[in-house]
Amino acid sequence: MVRPYDAETDEAALWQAKRAFELGLGSGTGGDDKEAKYEGKLTAAYRESWFEWVDRCVAADERCVLVEPGDGSGDGADALAGYVFVLPERLAHVWDAAVLNELWVDPDHRGTGVADDLMSEAVAFARSQDLPLDRLVLDVDRENERAQAFYERHGFSHWGEMVAREL
Repeated sequence: MVRPYDAETDEAALWQAKRAFELGLGSGTGGDDKEAKYEGKLTAAYRESWFEWVDRCVAADERCVLVEPGDGSGDGADALAGYVFVLPERLAHVWDAAVLNELWVDPDHRGTGVADDLMSEAVAFARSQDLPLDRLVLDVDRENERAQAFYERHGFSHWGEMVAREL
């Protein structure tokens, strides 16, 4: 059952899930250099600043970070079946739309409906926001065919393309 993140009970599991999310972004979609960059940023300082940001977003609206608890048999990331992070309405002008920042499902729970449940809640939350454009946007690696198929199944279509450069 999808529910709002609770900092007192979910922080350790959410961090393990976040690590798995970040490491998944870096592996298999861009070579060793990309994987090393994602792994290298997961420091104690990054964890602290990321949770400060999570706390600010959740203070704005508890629906910003939603979790699906696991079956209770695991520690760490597998204590959560998945999570979704949608930016709060006050940040809608970043893209003039709602922003689905992160969606992650534990590999053991993929194909079980957990991702669908998390997406359904994310869309409901986005629909409740007062947005300049009635859109929910996200960025997905073009090499991640599984994620692209999932998002297409949920009604997402290409709307521009994000590009990046090193600073």
